[in-house]
Amino acid sequence: MSELRRDPIINRWVIVAQERAKRPLDFSHAPEPPRSGFCPFCPGHEEKTPKEILACPALASGTPPAEWILRVVPNKFPALVQEGVLHHEWLGLYEKMTGLGTHEVLIETPDHDQTFADYPGRHVEKILWAYRERIYRLSLEPDFQYVLIFKNHGVEAGASLDHPHSQIIALPIVPKQVSEEMDGARGYYETNGRCVYCDMIQQEKNDSTRVVLENEEFLAFEPYASRFPFETWILPQRHDPHFVNLPDDHLDLLASLLRDTLWRIKALLQDPPYNFMLHTSPCREASTSLPHYHWHLEITPKLTRVAGFEWGTGFYINPMPPELAATYLRDLEKDHSGLASVH
Repeated sequence: MSELRRDPIINRWVIVAQERAKRPLDFSHAPEPPRSGFCPFCPGHEEKTPKEILACPALASGTPPAEWILRVVPNKFPALVQEGVLHHEWLGLYEKMTGLGTHEVLIETPDHDQTFADYPGRHVEKILWAYRERIYRLSLEPDFQYVLIFKNHGVEAGASLDHPHSQIIALPIVPKQVSEEMDGARGYYETNGRCVYCDMIQQEKNDSTRVVLENEEFLAFEPYASRFPFETWILPQRHDPHFVNLPDDHLDLLASLLRDTLWRIKALLQDPPYNFMLHTSPCREASTSLPHYHWHLEITPKLTRVAGFEWGTGFYINPMPPELAATYLRDLEKDHSGLASVH
């Protein structure tokens, strides 16, 4: 029988349709054919992108044949631009402001055919370091209220280029989804005196049925009220509202857990399209004023379609119980050839 489950943070209801439960292979899709043609992100084409903002140079040995291992450049077709003055205006009951912001692309690797799940651990550390660095730098701009990091993998997830990349957008307002999370977390804190994310971590560890991976600093799990099959969240086990507070000596632990999680999703579901988003606190919110909020990563494979019911109700129908999804992901192991096997 189906279950209605409530997200304890934003009070969103989800239908977990257990009678529709599928095996991982039932979600399989035809591999996306590589798109042919010129790639502006490949080595040797650096002049085809806007001038780089940040780059990590390649080491002397053991690196791809390029002068860099990652680059951050302005998006050539930005959603927002860092030009002019922020102007806010009311038109009766309507509100608008100038599209002031910035839109950057983090080119994750010189290798056109790699995926995030395949990167060496040290390379993922560099990407996480670049995320942290760009959030910090952009947060210093007085007109920016929020910096969002996200990745679209695959055409169905919104990727316009095959070459692996993430995106960074600085906004003059706090996004609605983050505002809802913060408001819900604040309400929980005012009622219970505790962070809802910290309580969630403790309950997931005690229950263990939805836990995918864990190390001494981070936890990956399937949320109780998952919207999508194999939706996975990664949280720091210590309370921290700002991703920019991530210590250098935790980068390797987060890199390892994130890469392993994405490898499991790739191996189990045959490299599905997915999005991941980094939710962190707004730019000028001091950590001491945020005992209720917790930065986190959300990974959402694109395995089902959002249709009329979801648009009409705000509910989601998930045909994969998160407990079962966690079991599939947790039980996946690499054999000696590097291929996936389920035990």
